[in-house]
Amino acid sequence: MATDISSMSRKELEQLRKDIDRQLEKRAKDEQKAALEAAERAAREYGFSLSELTGSSGGKRSKSGSVNPPKYRNPDNPEQTWTGKGRRPEWIKDAQKKGEDLKRFEIS
Repeated sequence: MATDISSMSRKELEQLRKDIDRQLEKRAKDEQKAALEAAERAAREYGFSLSELTGSSGGKRSKSGSVNPPKYRNPDNPEQTWTGKGRRPEWIKDAQKKGEDLKRFEIS
């Protein structure tokens, strides 16, 4: 389906450009949605959520508005926290292997 653009007026060409841009935008959104769904399926096959693997919640949310605030903090690295839900971070696993009580890491 070839379109002969050489005989089109400037207005027709500008309209064609707008139509193409709109279609490209729609196609990109559709492809992005399909890619995201495929990534989520692949993560689920391995027992993870996509947000666990990417470290994101999928939406824009400030730390103060998080649904699950952290309950535990790593005393060796205060930037490392854990809500107590989901997969245990390595620093918690390591501490438990050493027989340490989780209460030691609770944020008061």
